[in-house]
Amino acid sequence: MRIPAAPAEIDQLNRLAMQTDDSAIEVLFTPAEFATLRLRHLGNTTCVVFDVFRATSTIVTALAQGATEVIPVAEITEALAIHAQTPNVLLAGERDGLRIRANLTGSIDFDLGNSPREFTPAVVGGKRIVLSTTNGSRALRACAHARTVLAASFLNLKATADFLQAHPAKQVLLVCSGTGEEPAYEDVLGAGALASALWPDSDRLVADSAAVARQIYERHQDDLSSAVKLSRNGRRLLGMPELREDVAWCLQRDVYSLVTRMENGKVARA
Repeated sequence: MRIPAAPAEIDQLNRLAMQTDDSAIEVLFTPAEFATLRLRHLGNTTCVVFDVFRATSTIVTALAQGATEVIPVAEITEALAIHAQTPNVLLAGERDGLRIRANLTGSIDFDLGNSPREFTPAVVGGKRIVLSTTNGSRALRACAHARTVLAASFLNLKATADFLQAHPAKQVLLVCSGTGEEPAYEDVLGAGALASALWPDSDRLVADSAAVARQIYERHQDDLSSAVKLSRNGRRLLGMPELREDVAWCLQRDVYSLVTRMENGKVARA
């Protein structure tokens, strides 16, 4: 009996798998994996960080609206230390989704929260921003020793994909910021969308993790608004009247044609 031929796409992936043990496109799903990044050699790697709800969406929006740079920090104390040295920076960030207030800092309210809708040209134009969020800041900092670190979202997905194709790296690592120490559905959708955009590149070997993210995204790509109702972050934001509009904002596709890159701990236009 003749065995049916494998589908062309699977055949292509199998052929590439025999050529190298290195996966050129890989996804990290959970913050629990951030610790492993410190042990990995990332000198030939481009890391692309997704925190769709909302840190990377906010970073992209801020830079598109005229901010000069965004400095992601993990801890509130780090943000306050930078502000003490450079009082003209804007402090932005959240804990439990809400703007950081004086009860958490012991002194001052932050200027902004983590809603991208707050970052208008009138507020952030020409400004430097220090941003502290629950997970997105951690993810960006965890990738700091990579050759290239990009902050990505649905808002600038095509621009990010175009950059990756124009500036190829041996490895592309798509990093999902997650929720707590768990995966975040919306970040998997973002990583899957980028993996799908890069998939036609026949020179790349795609890890199973990227194939999983891509399959999840392509299942939901025509109705992301419904898909994010499966997301804990999505449900939480939709349940907060002052923040529910952030969900639709962050799911807009290719609103900004800019790439945001972190160098020396600061994210700016690439």
